[in-house]
Amino acid sequence: MPHPNNSTLSTLYDSDVFRMACRQYDLAAEMIDIPDEALERTKYPKRCLTVIFPIRRDDGVVEMYEGYRVQHHLSLGPTKGGLRFHQSVNIGEVAALAMWMSWKCALVGLPYGGAKGGVKVNPSSLSVHELEGLSRRYMQEMIPFVGTDTDVMAPDVGTNEQVMAWMMDTYSTHIGHSVPAIVTGKPLSIGGSEGRREATGRGTAYFAKSYLNEMGIELSDTTVVIQGFGNVGSEAALGMVEYGAKVIGIGDHTASFFKADGIDIGRALEYAAKNRVLEGFTEAELIPNDQLLELECTVLIPAALERVIDENNASRIKCQVLAEGANGPTTNAADRIIEERGDIEIIPDILCNSGGVVVSYFEWLQDLQSTYWTRGQVLKKLKEILERSRLSVEEERRRLNCSRRMAALTLGIGRVAEAKHARGIFP
Repeated sequence: MPHPNNSTLSTLYDSDVFRMACRQYDLAAEMIDIPDEALERTKYPKRCLTVIFPIRRDDGVVEMYEGYRVQHHLSLGPTKGGLRFHQSVNIGEVAALAMWMSWKCALVGLPYGGAKGGVKVNPSSLSVHELEGLSRRYMQEMIPFVGTDTDVMAPDVGTNEQVMAWMMDTYSTHIGHSVPAIVTGKPLSIGGSEGRREATGRGTAYFAKSYLNEMGIELSDTTVVIQGFGNVGSEAALGMVEYGAKVIGIGDHTASFFKADGIDIGRALEYAAKNRVLEGFTEAELIPNDQLLELECTVLIPAALERVIDENNASRIKCQVLAEGANGPTTNAADRIIEERGDIEIIPDILCNSGGVVVSYFEWLQDLQSTYWTRGQVLKKLKEILERSRLSVEEERRRLNCSRRMAALTLGIGRVAEAKHARGIFP
């Protein structure tokens, strides 16, 4: 267990979500044999950067924004992780997300460490011109800190393909030639990969389908509720509908909706694309946001922010499968409540939403090699990796007689610790 004299190491990142990630690590580390000299080194982020930078708004006013980047470890290769634009971002949240990305990459066998970035901003309050300025200035501040062999960014909450395009262009302009591998999740026209945009959500749907099949539940009898209707949530919805399930509940931060006989996801996507939010959608019943997670359904997919299922609502969720499309949506206290209930199968985040980073890896490889994979090639390789990872988690679960979350964490953490121990400590 961590030495008490080192307990102050985490104060830099102290926050509810970082403490949650550390507690998960501690529980998993207790179950496997990590050498003492690798225990703390595996847990804490290697380095971080905080920047304050100006953006001139369209009305001429200059505003200052705070941004972060945390690189958790570089023992297996460059770090990899998304960039989040959200008003509640803080460095503790970013550090926790970087930790989870480390375990995720190791779990699915990618040569990456975890990273995460964020800017404290409400992107919906910015014009397109202002969003471009924010994206470019953030990348400009990060240039000494990132690189195709150091740290590769990708989209996350509040960012998208266009943001990645601006950031790739900013980095390339600074370097003096095109560097498509500096970010993933780009448009196809500048080196993006087929299948990348939908990979996280479709991967989440794939895992939900796989476990439903194992449970003997027909997809035609499956109802789905999805909290979060951005890239992950909307693609998960499309995937589940294609499998034959019925999506009866959707919601974002502005509004939530229910329709017992199924929401037309195509119409919801059209509305969200036009209005940027779900608020005002009229083809389903408006319900309070706090009721969405408690709707009775077969599959519940939290696909937005972390810590939305906690000790206050864990006893009231009414699903058979909890498929974590978001990172860290279930708190440690909620995990204990759900485990005591014994009636819900959890597909943990570092497994369930790993499809995105897998296809990001494919995109990075294609850019480095100046080659191109077809959509069929991408999806075939993705399915192979996801299924192999799922089976390895189930094997670890049986071996350790533990929860699926602990099985996924022990695999990811153990592989990172093994790499650190093998490389040793530079004098």
